[in-house]
Amino acid sequence: MNDDINVLALVKGKERYIFLFDDSQQADALRMLGRHAANPELSFSWYDAAVLGKKIRNEATSRERARFTIPQSSDIDE
Repeated sequence: MNDDINVLALVKGKERYIFLFDDSQQADALRMLGRHAANPELSFSWYDAAVLGKKIRNEATSRERARFTIPQSSDIDE
């Protein structure tokens, strides 16, 4: 079990948006970005949601690739 928490933050003027989620909550985090973008009372835009959503998806893809990468003998320090 992985207890790591992902932190995603955005500063817009005086507003601070900080999203905390674990790997199993990736879909929930993406939905939350959309809910924030749809809220006209916030300065959080659809562009912000798209950029942060891309970061979430790219990070998840990187973790998956790293998980399945077999180290080469040249990668191991002797």
